Amino acid sequence: MPRHNIDPVYDEHATVLILGSFPSVKSREQQFFYGHKQNRFWRVMAQVLACPVPESIEQKREMLLAHHVAVWDVIASCEIMGSSDASIRDVVPNDLSRILSCANIRAIYTNGGKAHQLYQKYIFPMNGRADCLLPSTSPANAGYSLERLVESWQVVRENVCLIPETESFEK
Repeated sequence: MPRHNIDPVYDEHATVLILGSFPSVKSREQQFFYGHKQNRFWRVMAQVLACPVPESIEQKREMLLAHHVAVWDVIASCEIMGSSDASIRDVVPNDLSRILSCANIRAIYTNGGKAHQLYQKYIFPMNGRADCLLPSTSPANAGYSLERLVESWQVVRENVCLIPETESFEK
């Protein structure tokens, strides 16, 4: 059974928590979130946060932390075929208390319907914290253009720390 092999990105300044379902095969290989080049997460977040699209893992981590964004997944381990959320079964959820007890999380966003469904089933009953469902940035969500995703994800801006572009990472 695949186990989650990526540590969450967060620090005590995080105000937003974004949760996916479970890392894709590419993400597990790279050992960082949203590693498939067709996944639009990093392009969406860069537009929402008004900064350049990060390319390296270090730039991605820096962009998130600079804007007080935490990222992790709902699932710690599960049975999954490839990267297909539809095949997920035998779920063991992540314990979000390590993030929620450290940071002042004002909003929890789930990236896609499967993450939302799993959050509602496994995590909400334990912590009572509502999540906000956002459309998936996965390439499987072909019904959403990049522009439409960015428009939907603008709600994240309400709870993040926006910094002037000159203070964001250098390419």
